[in-house]
Amino acid sequence: MYNTAKKQLWVGELRTARGNTIVFQDSQLPEASTGRVYLYNTVRKTIVEYVEDIVKVNLHDLDDAQVKAALEQFGDEWKEARAAFMAKHQSRIDLSKVPDTAPPKKVKPTPEPDEIVADDDIDDFDDSDDADDDYDEMGDNLDD
Repeated sequence: MYNTAKKQLWVGELRTARGNTIVFQDSQLPEASTGRVYLYNTVRKTIVEYVEDIVKVNLHDLDDAQVKAALEQFGDEWKEARAAFMAKHQSRIDLSKVPDTAPPKKVKPTPEPDEIVADDDIDDFDDSDDADDDYDEMGDNLDD
């Protein structure tokens, strides 16, 4: 029965209604999506992502002689497919292993307050033209 816990490279047989196929499962390939597994399919000559629950019951171990024969027959094709797959999936990064290095925050410079110098030509407030002179504190118009 399918058990990859002991081996880096598991070689077995996928038995389906369409026929039997030799498959390789490499534990060093990037992890597939949740609930899925990558297997090298020797008929398709490529690494295929399978639904693990569906394919798992159809995977069967080979004896040592069959494994050796499969590696001799499909080993070179497997290595080529694995290299292409790894190059294609090299962009996948395990984000848990990437250190937190956010770019530094941009600090806005604080504006310097304008200094008022006693010699500046600043007009003092002139209240001679004040419109409030025409009204008393109660808001009544005095000109009436």
